[in-house]
Amino acid sequence: MIKENKNKLALTGGYAAAYALKQIEPDVMPIYPITPQTPIIETYAKFVADGETETEMIEVESEHSAMSAAIGASAAGARTVTATSSQGLAYMHEMLYIASGMRLPILMVVAARALSAPINIHGDHSDVMGARDSGWIQIFCENPQEVYDKTIIGMRLAEKIKLPVMIIMDGFNTSHSVENLEILDAKTVKNFIGEYLPENSLLDVENPVTYGPLALQDSYFEFKIDQEEAMKSAFEEYLTLCAEYAKISGRKYMLFEEYKIKDADNIMVIIGSTAGTAKDVIDDLSISKEKNGLLKIELFRPFPHQKIADSLKSAKKIFVMDRAMSLGANPPLYMEILSSMIKSDAEILSIIYGLGGRDVFKKQIESILLGKFKENHLTF
Repeated sequence: MIKENKNKLALTGGYAAAYALKQIEPDVMPIYPITPQTPIIETYAKFVADGETETEMIEVESEHSAMSAAIGASAAGARTVTATSSQGLAYMHEMLYIASGMRLPILMVVAARALSAPINIHGDHSDVMGARDSGWIQIFCENPQEVYDKTIIGMRLAEKIKLPVMIIMDGFNTSHSVENLEILDAKTVKNFIGEYLPENSLLDVENPVTYGPLALQDSYFEFKIDQEEAMKSAFEEYLTLCAEYAKISGRKYMLFEEYKIKDADNIMVIIGSTAGTAKDVIDDLSISKEKNGLLKIELFRPFPHQKIADSLKSAKKIFVMDRAMSLGANPPLYMEILSSMIKSDAEILSIIYGLGGRDVFKKQIESILLGKFKENHLTF
């Protein structure tokens, strides 16, 4: 049993996710283990076994089945969550589109990990970037505190706009690293989340509905347009919920974090845990002739192109850091920044780093900001 000390705890990112989920207390949680996600469901299973939550955990035979069970539970009107990583996310890939196409507010915590082959169990963003166009909202976390907070915000967001949400942390770097964080009391979380009242449930026999109908040329397009409109609404809803959450936590999140970018000549754009290292380097370089800043993406899907363009408009050089590759094409985040900055005269450079969990140190981040690196790959 954890002893709380003035609402401050030392937790891993995986435990932080499980703790937030315990306070949310979902109705159903289909589960299947995979490294480095497994500690999330192991921790939550102990909460259930100890009687700290009444969630129905369903042990299934694969990740494909986990998402299938989540879809069934959510369609039946249950508040539903799950978790996965890497090949597990890839295995449930076809079901991701069904969850989003049916507009089911499923929350999934992902400990992002490299994809095989060759086999690698360590963190990068290959898995979640492979799912970036599946219709799920994607929210990235830098550290365990963000994992805890954004899991709570993400559940509310999913149910508000009726789209599934991924809360994404870096495998091992965040999922297994212990940091001090502040938690809310369970009552405050429950009040923020509210009671889940599904509008359309398969179990509401008085108001029958159909899920997954046949949609041919005369109607399929309209379903996709509705999904896109829901995605667009996520910008405003996410900011509204973040502002509301800030009132109860003192921690405010945005679409992205701007770190010392005012009047910066060089701006690094990054996602995930390496942002912390980059901030330290920028602090160390504060006396250099050229000013350096950081833009950390938090909401990746939908992607805030115009707001990103406004934030980066004064930069002379933009260093875009991708922890994933798009084989045969430019990497994912780089493509989004190019699209955002199409009218800009800034020099936009692509750096791929940290694949398969390769460590990235301060000296390497510094070499990028000082222009002492090989463009398009970082293989120190």
